[in-house]
Amino acid sequence: MLQASTTSPAVTGGALRLPVIPDALRTNFSVLIPAFDEVDNIPALFHELREMFHRHNLGGEIILVDDGSRDGTYEAAVRESAGMPRVKVLRHRRNQGKTEAMVTGAHAAETEYLVLFDADLQHSPDEIPRFLEKLAEGWDIVTGRKVGNYEKRGVSSVYNRLSQTLFAVPVRDLNSMKAFRTEILREIPLRHDWHRFFVVLAHARGYTVSEIDIELYPRRAGVAKYSGRSRVLVGVGDLVVVWFYLKFSEKPMQFFGGGGLLLILAGLVVGLVTVGLRIMEWMPPFGFRPLLTLVVLLETVGVVLFGFGFMAELIATLRAELDDLRRQGRGPA
Repeated sequence: MLQASTTSPAVTGGALRLPVIPDALRTNFSVLIPAFDEVDNIPALFHELREMFHRHNLGGEIILVDDGSRDGTYEAAVRESAGMPRVKVLRHRRNQGKTEAMVTGAHAAETEYLVLFDADLQHSPDEIPRFLEKLAEGWDIVTGRKVGNYEKRGVSSVYNRLSQTLFAVPVRDLNSMKAFRTEILREIPLRHDWHRFFVVLAHARGYTVSEIDIELYPRRAGVAKYSGRSRVLVGVGDLVVVWFYLKFSEKPMQFFGGGGLLLILAGLVVGLVTVGLRIMEWMPPFGFRPLLTLVVLLETVGVVLFGFGFMAELIATLRAELDDLRRQGRGPA
């Protein structure tokens, strides 16, 4: 089910309505900030987070993961967060990507909820209380839908429409600010650059999803980390891979085994036709050798596909058993 709210807090009696956040949730969340070469944005980032926490009477945790920056982002974060309670500044030795930074932050969190917030300040920290208010309604994931005019709007729209068509996910923007239960990010295995499909993978596992409209502002400093035509091709390629993963990872035999059986059957049909032509002495103009070669090709590829599907089915079964052990707390984390 999809619900969306307005782009800004409601106006009641001429005054802005502050988000209504339960007391239990005011401290039970972490703001997770992946950062790579954002040194110029760090002072404003911590200043505005500090002001927002004070303004809304929040006491959540702040986790900044420096993803191998080379411009002093880590040192600036440590300096600017000095004296602030419940702040963790973590660092990767090399740049690994936003997905890996998210996973690192999730494992370091001590709270039930996470709010994913970019270090470039293209979203206002005042959106965080709105996400918390929506989470308090009982949703597992709340995503932000960027509104207004912004760079790459056309590409983003096409990408999101493709995602909605392939995955039937009830949100209109997969690559934006979001808030969610910490357990989701710990449970779902994410490959490199799959942070864009986090919501899709979670929704496929039965987690509930909602969204709110949020403003996107121009970057204040630094350069964009995800741009260029190559990113579009990579994104579409990953989109296909995730679709294939969700559709056939549970039952790979449906794809590989089914295709293999069809090829085996086609090989048998061509073989019978060849035998019939031979018995009836109806020599085709190209002879029998191409037909015999086609039979061998169809049977070989069909058997290989069927065997591959059988092996993939065994792997899927073992993975399901491992997931059960993890959920029961007896397997590796």
